[in-house]
Amino acid sequence: MNLNRTALENRAQWAAAGIALPQFDPALLAAETAKAPAWLHFGAGNIFRAFPAAVQQKLLNDGAASTGIIVAEGYDYEIIDALFDPHDNLSLLVTLKADGSIEKTVVGSVTEALKADSGNVRDFARLKALFRAPSLQLVSFTITEKGYSLVRGDGSLLREVAADFRAGPAAPASYIGKLAALCCERYLAGALPLALVSMDNCSHNGDKLRSAVTAFAREWTQNGLVEPGFAAYMDDPAKVSFPWSMIDKITPRPDEAVKRMLADCGFEDTEGTVTAKHTFIAPFVNAEETQWLVIEDHFPNGRPPLEQGGVIFADRETVDKVEKMKVCTCLNPLHTALAIFGCLLGYTKISDEMRDADLVRLIETVGYAEGLPVVVNPGILDPKAFIDNVVKVRLPNPFMPDTPQRIACDTSQKLPIRFGETIKAYLRAPERDVLKLRAIPLVLAGWLRYLQGVDDAGQPFDCSPDPLLDSARAGLSELPGLLSDASIFGVDLYEAGLARRVTELLARLSQGPGSVRKALQEL
Repeated sequence: MNLNRTALENRAQWAAAGIALPQFDPALLAAETAKAPAWLHFGAGNIFRAFPAAVQQKLLNDGAASTGIIVAEGYDYEIIDALFDPHDNLSLLVTLKADGSIEKTVVGSVTEALKADSGNVRDFARLKALFRAPSLQLVSFTITEKGYSLVRGDGSLLREVAADFRAGPAAPASYIGKLAALCCERYLAGALPLALVSMDNCSHNGDKLRSAVTAFAREWTQNGLVEPGFAAYMDDPAKVSFPWSMIDKITPRPDEAVKRMLADCGFEDTEGTVTAKHTFIAPFVNAEETQWLVIEDHFPNGRPPLEQGGVIFADRETVDKVEKMKVCTCLNPLHTALAIFGCLLGYTKISDEMRDADLVRLIETVGYAEGLPVVVNPGILDPKAFIDNVVKVRLPNPFMPDTPQRIACDTSQKLPIRFGETIKAYLRAPERDVLKLRAIPLVLAGWLRYLQGVDDAGQPFDCSPDPLLDSARAGLSELPGLLSDASIFGVDLYEAGLARRVTELLARLSQGPGSVRKALQEL
């Protein structure tokens, strides 16, 4: 069995292999979507294929939707060439359940895959046409938190952003510059309404997207490079909204064990690749069963009934509470702690770490003892039940091939939210004593120890990619300056009263082979 539309016509062989197929006509879906596109998504990676695309497929299977999703990739164009084009925009979703069972589903809700490249005349013209379509309701994003950044670590504009600011919307090179140019097309088509929905795993993601794209609108308007009303259009929430959202689903890199299992059932398109931009892709996506997507219900041009696919819609305040619950306490800090100490202790699977009593004690202390006391219950999800599911079901799942090395990517960008917000909550609460925190300072010290690139057995290892890796390593020799950097830790650790504790823990973690394990046991 190969992953293409022709192969899907022999439905019996797919059924015999236990692989579910779309319950709609892909050709008819493509025609209907071309006539009245409603949903465009930027970011063609694994999380999109495993989650939003699968949600829309459920709606299509149930007859609750009649159009699919058009996807655009604005960073790694090789994903389109190597993955979407050869397989007729199809993906195979492999859901790995904690009880060892699996579900295999061909996802066919994507009708077009485009390169968001202003130098690609055909694809960029198509994107402009989509933005001019009155039927377009939402443009969503999974481009990672870095995708919204316009500046370097020192605050200076990225080279492509600076060039786009000067040149205007004719041929932008930066990701957000391309988006701003497309939004300008929609403005010129009659200031049509639209929701721009970030689904990235970062705090107040809608505000990050809004800040980035409106910066272009203001710059271009002030410089006379676009019509005067463009900036006002982008700033009008009745015209263009930037809903907040919280997304939660673990989609690890394609796993060799999953590849073998698919080959055993007769599925032939199992070969993956690593692109030149270091994206791990394959025709299949392996993912956990648990998934959450909570979105602020603010869509000026209407929206698909995604609640029928399990999406939860709420007001902004509730989304904020859910996001803080997950990102600051109930999942992400635990994941980061396992990533840091997993690398230091030589682990290569998150699930294996969950059989290590010292590491389980660490994340239980981070979550239950230090995080839960300052969490605001959002009402729609219970924080303790959420952590229970993370610690007892999700992270120990032996069939999830996730690695601490993957989770350790970009840790400098994660610390301020995943730990800094909890520290701030302690500082704000008169009844809380920040100096009683034990596990969170150990994780911060653990990251500094991780930067040394030597594990607890004294063996060197490669730190995962991180935009501040080199500067943070350099900061180890000037520790006071590094510990006072609120952009990394979320707070000035000296002002918070935790710098001495973190420094002492770093010294204990750095005493030679076995010192990391000893510090964990002393916790």
